[in-house]
Amino acid sequence: MKVSVQPNPPRRIAVLGGAGGIGRAVVSRLAAMGDEVIVLDIPASLARYPAPVPAITIDVRSEASVKAAAQAVSERCAALDGMVCISGILGKKQLMRDLDLEVFDEIIKVNLRGFVLTTKIFLPLLANSGAASLVLMSSAIIGRTLPTYGAYTMSKVGLVALTKQLAFEHAPVVRVNAVAPAAVETAFSRGGTGSDESGVPTDYDSLIKLIPMQRIAAPADIVGPITFLLGDDSRYMTGQVLWVTGGMYMP
Repeated sequence: MKVSVQPNPPRRIAVLGGAGGIGRAVVSRLAAMGDEVIVLDIPASLARYPAPVPAITIDVRSEASVKAAAQAVSERCAALDGMVCISGILGKKQLMRDLDLEVFDEIIKVNLRGFVLTTKIFLPLLANSGAASLVLMSSAIIGRTLPTYGAYTMSKVGLVALTKQLAFEHAPVVRVNAVAPAAVETAFSRGGTGSDESGVPTDYDSLIKLIPMQRIAAPADIVGPITFLLGDDSRYMTGQVLWVTGGMYMP
């Protein structure tokens, strides 16, 4: 007897930072899988890298902007099956003794407060689906601290705490997990993109010496872990961090 397998309906997934290097790779993979994807990003990034799917402007520093973006998404769909939050800034690299508090405040405002604000406002849309997945982007730097990255590291440590808190509070309706990659070959790590173009390029040669896989990650290397966390194969996972480091950090 021939068994008929019905295809799964397309999922509705929002990607915050979908115009960035990792974001574009994630959007392309999800779209190829048949998902309905909505990109959320700042105007400067969307102007430089126009999204091949519907796009909505957002500035995570502004509550009004995040609320407007959520409203625009809700007008397209009553619920989200998944959301990926990738956006962030690297900021000026400084030793803690030389830390400019204005730089520190901006990094925390975008990388941590921005995620707190965005998840707070978008979680009702995720909860409406009844079984959604939220994936936050942290960084392997929290496991292997490097000099001059103090403010950035603190913002990414905070995202792991946010992941666990949201996972605890929103289970079983919404699963919340994080991905923590090492350096990825993108414009971001080469000095910044969008609202943050003043950073110092990452020293890839020095980093490669710390990585057993002997190369810097490509955006495609991060896509698989993200799509895994969005899908049914990870349906019993929440509050977890997937380390994608090429062996640089082995917790």
